Amino acid sequence: MPGSSGNGAVTRSTLRQQIADALRDEVLAGRLQPGQEFTVKEIAEQYGVSATPVREALVDLSAQGLLEADQHRGFHVHEYSLADFRGMIEARSLVTDGMFQSLEAGHRILQELDEPRTAAAVAGVRRRGEEAQRAAAAGDLTVLIGYDLRFWRELSVLFGNPYLADFLHRLRVQTWVCTVQHLRRATGDLRGSLWSGHTEIADALYERDTKTARELLTAYNGHYLTLIESLASD
Repeated sequence: MPGSSGNGAVTRSTLRQQIADALRDEVLAGRLQPGQEFTVKEIAEQYGVSATPVREALVDLSAQGLLEADQHRGFHVHEYSLADFRGMIEARSLVTDGMFQSLEAGHRILQELDEPRTAAAVAGVRRRGEEAQRAAAAGDLTVLIGYDLRFWRELSVLFGNPYLADFLHRLRVQTWVCTVQHLRRATGDLRGSLWSGHTEIADALYERDTKTARELLTAYNGHYLTLIESLASD
């Protein structure tokens, strides 16, 4: 019934997630800068909502490592170091390489590629990859991040382990936040500097070519590690 406590809880939970998603996008877009401070009241006024869902959203983003709580003052955007980035890439590489190793060992994805539902899911992943490649070619970092996250999220979901998919998505968001903090400082056109091999990975998976898929994955991680290390040394 409208106005019941159950519906109120659902509404607040939804609002909490919407605010968290909006603030995460602000951080990814570089509009909320590393170290930038703000209060619950400021965010609540910005979005025209009450303080409770805002506070909950900020706590959620702090738990994800995107924000830090300043005791009695509010929150600020976490600033990642080059060492943080290297650690993220290492963690991501260990997990994702293990996923592709499982393909070589005969993971069920390869056995189900000819099934209509799995084939459709792989085709959807490839479409995300196509959009990511177009954004990379255009040097559009914001659009690239959105499609890159969707590409890897949907690819991870194919493995059938929601814990794995959630863990990798959170780690990829953190990695992109760190990447953005460095790339936004770069001057000039980003065209030609952003990795764009998404469709090749999807095609290798569909063709059951796990060796090529793993090589492309290594290239993806290595590309951004080299890029951020070069920017950090400037």
